[in-house]
Amino acid sequence: MDDPSLRSLLTESRTIAVVGLSDKPDRDSNVVGAYLLAKGYRVIPVNPAVPEVLGQRSYPSLKDIPASVHVDIVDVFRKSEAVPEIVAEALALPHPPRAVWLQLTVRDDVSGAKVRARGIAFVQDSCIKVQHQRLFPG
Repeated sequence: MDDPSLRSLLTESRTIAVVGLSDKPDRDSNVVGAYLLAKGYRVIPVNPAVPEVLGQRSYPSLKDIPASVHVDIVDVFRKSEAVPEIVAEALALPHPPRAVWLQLTVRDDVSGAKVRARGIAFVQDSCIKVQHQRLFPG
């Protein structure tokens, strides 16, 4: 995605489901989740191993998030091998997300093609926090 598209996505999105959000403060996912919360986003942890992360209720999977919640961005902190299943869940949400975002080192071109074919933005091998800081300094 080009910078104007990223800026628009990050400005217009309010709810981010973070798949693989750890409750351990030293983990990148936790640092990014805390940053997103501090920037005013609603963060929905998706982690079957913990009931709560960063003071937010955690869900075992995307499909367990209540249908009344509209997830704008699905941010993935899992290994690349897990992406196809996560993308399938994201595409099956009652309200499809505006974007699926794969964090640094996470890639899956086949899943990306499926996401884009549905008219949904797809970002891979990129940190949402780093991009947000770059696009919205200060």
